[in-house]
Amino acid sequence: MRFLLPLLLITQLAVAQGGLGITGHNHVALHVKDIPTSAAFFRDVMGLTPIPVPDNLKTTRAWFDMKNGQMIHLLSGRTSQINHDKNGSHLALFVADIAKSEAFLSAKNIPFHKQVRFDGVTQIYFSDPDGYLWELNEKK
Repeated sequence: MRFLLPLLLITQLAVAQGGLGITGHNHVALHVKDIPTSAAFFRDVMGLTPIPVPDNLKTTRAWFDMKNGQMIHLLSGRTSQINHDKNGSHLALFVADIAKSEAFLSAKNIPFHKQVRFDGVTQIYFSDPDGYLWELNEKK
């Protein structure tokens, strides 16, 4: 996870400057403690559509569609604690309606932190079952 944000920055620079010839983002892989628990969270809370995993990987992987050819891959076997805060490593996603997202998290009793960014955009931060921190905000 600590390499994810620099990788995303490198991707943005490479696209802007021609660099490696990167044309987009394919997937983010997250190391998780328990595949069924994390898969249920990404399906039921995040609202992502599961993607079929090859039979030989079903016990150690779960894949989810984020649209536009982007995915999240869950990989089993994490044993160390994930420690993130809203000012550190996190993954940020756009939502259609931040108020509806806030209401949904509240209804599910999922703790979150809400703040308004310097440019007036509302941000909501919450953790998944493994402690990875997610940010939600609306496109301006």
